Amino acid sequence: MADHYEALGVAREATPEEIKKAYRKLARELHPDVNPSADASERFKTVTHAYDVLSDPQQRQQYDMGGSGGFGGGANFGFGDIFETFFGGGGGGQTAGPRSRRERGQDALLRIEVSLKDTMFGVTRDIEVNTAELCETCEGSCAAPGSSPVRCDICQGSGQIQRQVRSLLGNVMTSSPCGTCRGYGNIIVNPCATCAGQGRVRAQRTLSVDIPAGVETGLRLQMPGQGEVGPAGGPNGDLFLEIKVRHHDIFSRADDDLLATVEVEMIDAILGTTVKLDGLDGEIEVVIKPGTQSGEVLTIRDRGITSLRGNGRGDLRLGIQVVTPTKLSGAEQTLMKQLAAVRKSKQPHFAEFQQGLFAKLRDRFL
Repeated sequence: MADHYEALGVAREATPEEIKKAYRKLARELHPDVNPSADASERFKTVTHAYDVLSDPQQRQQYDMGGSGGFGGGANFGFGDIFETFFGGGGGGQTAGPRSRRERGQDALLRIEVSLKDTMFGVTRDIEVNTAELCETCEGSCAAPGSSPVRCDICQGSGQIQRQVRSLLGNVMTSSPCGTCRGYGNIIVNPCATCAGQGRVRAQRTLSVDIPAGVETGLRLQMPGQGEVGPAGGPNGDLFLEIKVRHHDIFSRADDDLLATVEVEMIDAILGTTVKLDGLDGEIEVVIKPGTQSGEVLTIRDRGITSLRGNGRGDLRLGIQVVTPTKLSGAEQTLMKQLAAVRKSKQPHFAEFQQGLFAKLRDRFL
């Protein structure tokens, strides 16, 4: 890599004003808007980086002293170096090294709505996910095609800047992330234009999801590796799907059982009948026995929700509601009077108290 002073055409003892003046002159000559050639573009990037370093007093001092190797030296080996030697995992002044640009992507959370019928046997759904995907242009390198990151000449690729601090215990070496490369140890001089040097882009993706039977509202399904790709092509995070079961006008759920109310005409409750009704999973045959009372619960085995735990299916529980007609024709009233005369019905009277009679029908299911 060219010397920064040579790149700007100034002496090593040049003043800040001389450095600034030299950069302005070169920038006017090499700026892409003025000189669109590829060679000028590369030189413009070089002199701009050189000016960024030399215009900062702290970075210039570090550069003049040879980067991280220019501090301390054998003569300044003090307590800090001894501490690093015994507790830092290496020789005096060594650091953990540059950090990677690759990081794990974030987890994502999506809410998905399913019908009550979907929960009986499970369902496969295609969902649209707006997420971060690997940049196809740079394939996660963050650099434009044909280029690559260059080693930071401030920290000499270590990602760390060491400083000598004088204390009561002697000269102590401290280390902090390099401000020029932000601790990466290299600089992307020519970032990828597609992803702006991030190694990933926002994209829409269609994902096929298997929703198991027995899911309930609030349940979260984890899909490992289906979240966002990390910076610089890092590994994907996870995708979480939060389930919401859509309300059904007829059926409701209690654990793995399905609950429903069946209205029965008074005559059918008296004489009994058999009827076929449409259930969530097909036709259901319901047998109403003679003398069925309002509030009774009929249980149809294995016609409920398939258990999420693999314990088979729940039951379908039907609460009977006997409907008393409120308007009768003349002929119907005559027949009812004849029935009353034949049965010699008892007058209304007090009976033994029944707690369940006053409970709601749903409560009687539970």
